Amino acid sequence: MRAGKLSAAELDNIMTVVANPRQFKVPNWFLNRKKDYKDGKFSQVVSNQLDMKFRDDLERLKKIRNHRGLRHYWGLCVRGQHTTTTG
Repeated sequence: MRAGKLSAAELDNIMTVVANPRQFKVPNWFLNRKKDYKDGKFSQVVSNQLDMKFRDDLERLKKIRNHRGLRHYWGLCVRGQHTTTTG
């Protein structure tokens, strides 16, 4: 079914599942925030919270002078790509 053809009730149902996946028995490996640094829990993070968590993670990596954090700080490739011609 296309997203534009959903009824309001179906849309509300989808939003509740996305916001609270643990109540609908969604497995841990399916969630988008695995093993949070601060509390060690699995969670589903949506919209602005996702941006905030990502920014906090990068700031933490930069603060502890981690290799990945420094590559982000310098604006270089982070995941091992070659940087000779592009990147």
